[in-house]
Amino acid sequence: MGPPIFHEHLVRAGTSATGTEMAHVEEAFRDASLISLGIALVIALLCALVVTWFVTGRLQRPLASLTKTAAEMGRGRYSARAHVADAGPELSSLADAFNTMAAQLESTEDTRRRLLSDVAHEMRTPVATLSAYLEGLDDGVAEWGPETAALFRAHTDRLARLCDDIAMVSRAEEGQLHMGMVAAQVGDVLEAAARGAAASFAAKEVALHVVHGSGWDVTVRADPERLGQVLSNLLSNALRHTPAGGRVTMTTSHSRGDETVSLLVVDTGEGITAEQLPHVFERFYRGDTARTRDDRGSGIGLTIAKAIVEAHEGLISVTSGGPGRGTTFSLTLPAQS
Repeated sequence: MGPPIFHEHLVRAGTSATGTEMAHVEEAFRDASLISLGIALVIALLCALVVTWFVTGRLQRPLASLTKTAAEMGRGRYSARAHVADAGPELSSLADAFNTMAAQLESTEDTRRRLLSDVAHEMRTPVATLSAYLEGLDDGVAEWGPETAALFRAHTDRLARLCDDIAMVSRAEEGQLHMGMVAAQVGDVLEAAARGAAASFAAKEVALHVVHGSGWDVTVRADPERLGQVLSNLLSNALRHTPAGGRVTMTTSHSRGDETVSLLVVDTGEGITAEQLPHVFERFYRGDTARTRDDRGSGIGLTIAKAIVEAHEGLISVTSGGPGRGTTFSLTLPAQS
């Protein structure tokens, strides 16, 4: 459209329509237009290539990092993380979610390895003991009697308890524990747990006190047997870490108008360091690796306790002033109106 319009304006300006100058001017205009258009197209193409290169590079680097990290995780390296910088909020959010998933997988894998290691360790002692006594019986070195029978029974019971605990942990964490919910007074539950643990405390010469605190008569909807299991685990843990001459106190706490009631187990034992507190309820976690396994327990009881309390729509927590300053476990449940 450019040349006809240009020609019309030349005619209006008084330029001869058949003159040679008119033809040269129109030709010059056409050539200039084509050259300008060609240069503009080249510049536009170069700009498009630069923008494409920039955008592709900005997308390709983080996607390549995510792909590489996913491949490493596929090979079992769950510690791998995707590093994405200056990739925009969308890809940064994707990388953060991916790294969170990787961290969870790494934690799960660590738990699995620890589970296998702990189960193997737990089984090694009773199996080795039983194997040694069986060899002794075969060789005539040992004789079958009440002591041997008691030893076999103790170690087989230990293996059976280990199997039951592991199965219960799995069911509890999957929310498959059967709960027989009824209305129960927290004071009755505390007294029942104290009666069940009295003999063990007396044998170790650790005092067990039951204090009627506020909320002693508060009613909760709970499974008394499961709740008693939680308190039994807490008492066993307190007894294990409280030396002879120490004291363990069970009490309740409830404020008027509060919709919850707390059951407390307070000991004057070894205490827990600030570094260990966040891990107390983790499966197979043991704070003091210098102790023997019998002193430290199997590391499953508190995990089971936490799962049972959460199945009651409650909360279990632990506080401690530090080593040598005792520990307090608090079990908080919804109170019935």
